[in-house]
Amino acid sequence: MKRAVVVFSGGQDSTTCLIQALHQYDEVHCVTFDYGQRHRAEIDIARELAATLGARAHKILDVTLLNELAISSLTRDSIPVPDYQPDASGIPNTFVPGRNILFLTLAAIYAYQVQAQAVITGVCETDFSGYPDCRDEFVRALNHAVTLGMARDVRFETPLMWLDKAETWALADYWGKLDVVRLNTLTCYNGIAGEGCGECAACHLRAHGLQRYLADKTGIMAEMKRKTGLC
Repeated sequence: MKRAVVVFSGGQDSTTCLIQALHQYDEVHCVTFDYGQRHRAEIDIARELAATLGARAHKILDVTLLNELAISSLTRDSIPVPDYQPDASGIPNTFVPGRNILFLTLAAIYAYQVQAQAVITGVCETDFSGYPDCRDEFVRALNHAVTLGMARDVRFETPLMWLDKAETWALADYWGKLDVVRLNTLTCYNGIAGEGCGECAACHLRAHGLQRYLADKTGIMAEMKRKTGLC
């Protein structure tokens, strides 16, 4: 039996990964992390989506210790979330240091428990927003370390790594779930589900990608299929 664990936040990227995994694996488990994030609504949305889409199990893990150590606008109400700034450079204040190191490691331990062969995460280097822990090099290095540390092969899969946001929308549409992702996920840094606030960097990337996809469905769908090997 092919099993996978999806690191699941209820956002656009992780939901698209879950939708695809449900077609490619016999059994899919979701794991969501409660790290004291700014918007608790994402945990509720993740719970609802995991049940609606048909995950085999959904585990919510308390990792609020991360909140004590990682200072970010996503962990501190006193730090304002920035609006989109097209000329911004460097690491944004929405970066939560160590988050993906912790999440992927714990997801791999869970995969060990349920005998899953893969851990799937929606990180993306193409539209990575300046987050160093969304890079392919990082994921590969951590995957190697975790495999050595557990003496068991587990693959860290990153289906979106080389897709831009328009191509991620195409992937959701390929699996017939474009509206599910569009209307029911939470990507917004200000905690607004669906279309979001329209002002923050996450909403800008999401909306701009959707506009591009809707303007050129055929071309972007073809490019997504080329990159992913889907047909």
